[in-house]
Amino acid sequence: MKQPPCYEDPTHPNHVCHLQRSLYGLKQAPRAWFKRLRDFLLTTGFNASKTDVSLFYYSSDGCQVFLLVYVDDIIMMGSNATLVNTLLSRLATAFKIRDLGKLGFFLCIETVDTKGSMILSQRRYMSNLLNQAVMVDCKQLATPASTTQAVTSSDEPFDNLTQYRRIVEALQYLTLTRPDLSYAVNRLCQFMHTLTVDHWAMVKRVLRYIKGTLDYGLRLSSSPTATIHAYSDSDWAGCPIDRKSTSGYAVFLGTNLVSWLSRKQRTVARSSTEAEYKALADVAAEVTWVVSLLRELGLHTGQPSTLWCDNLGATYLCANPVFHARTKHVEIDYHFVRDKVASGDFVVNFVSTKDQLADVFTKPLPEPRFIALRYKLNVVSLTLCA
Repeated sequence: MKQPPCYEDPTHPNHVCHLQRSLYGLKQAPRAWFKRLRDFLLTTGFNASKTDVSLFYYSSDGCQVFLLVYVDDIIMMGSNATLVNTLLSRLATAFKIRDLGKLGFFLCIETVDTKGSMILSQRRYMSNLLNQAVMVDCKQLATPASTTQAVTSSDEPFDNLTQYRRIVEALQYLTLTRPDLSYAVNRLCQFMHTLTVDHWAMVKRVLRYIKGTLDYGLRLSSSPTATIHAYSDSDWAGCPIDRKSTSGYAVFLGTNLVSWLSRKQRTVARSSTEAEYKALADVAAEVTWVVSLLRELGLHTGQPSTLWCDNLGATYLCANPVFHARTKHVEIDYHFVRDKVASGDFVVNFVSTKDQLADVFTKPLPEPRFIALRYKLNVVSLTLCA
């Protein structure tokens, strides 16, 4: 470190400045800001969530207020408007804040009120992404991934590696409100370093699908029940390159989709039962986190969560304490789902393949099947819900 130009101390040329407060733009500035905000919220009466560090909650006389922080963007909501305004006034005494009123646009996510529900949409984000890729006038497609063209590695490389990475990274953020894109985007992320012309064609197909679904978003509505149920699925040895399986799950709180995932498994599965069992372990870990968050907020019903799997072997394996010969090689960490079933936290049931909602996260699907599952995942059009 050196002294700033024109501010050198001739008597102490080797001395540097000691910062009394954090400066915007430095690496430690976000941490210092969050610490100051957290300390103030705790003195105000908020409780810091142990499950999600960016979440704070306040309880008083049966009323609850939730505060979610992302750097200097804050969402505050509660069951009592007077209490929310009081807490905002306290917050304004220590920080320069601006109340933007009802939630409308947050981190490129737009909230649109419809009949009895709310839709999370990223219309502007998708339009900007098409402009960035120079595909505003492209033709539309009904699905983001082809069911006939396999993932191959051609010999012709794609020369614009920066453009591919930039668009794929933008597509990753888009999956926050578009679970129907999860599988296609996950597949694109696997070729960041070995890029070919075929992979760029896959990106353009996803963008052409986005062109036709600009007004689609994730619907959230009031649910009569607050029980947790989840669907897990796996496409055994679906990747033709390394023969690894793809896991996918969808977690519902009542009728609302709250968590989803499409990810390639770390190791090669020797059977479809093993691949499905690994997928069950993934969704069990996610459901455990969701349950712990709801319990902390006092919103959990206490009922066991239901996991749905379309493989009988994996379903039986969750309840059978005997290690079969063909599962001896499975890592120990996958077997924690058995403990959850034995303790009564989870109930693993069989579901037919046609009713498996997580099927959309593991493989490309034909148009009728894809559209049906997309609707069941609450990805709907704004124009149809208006």
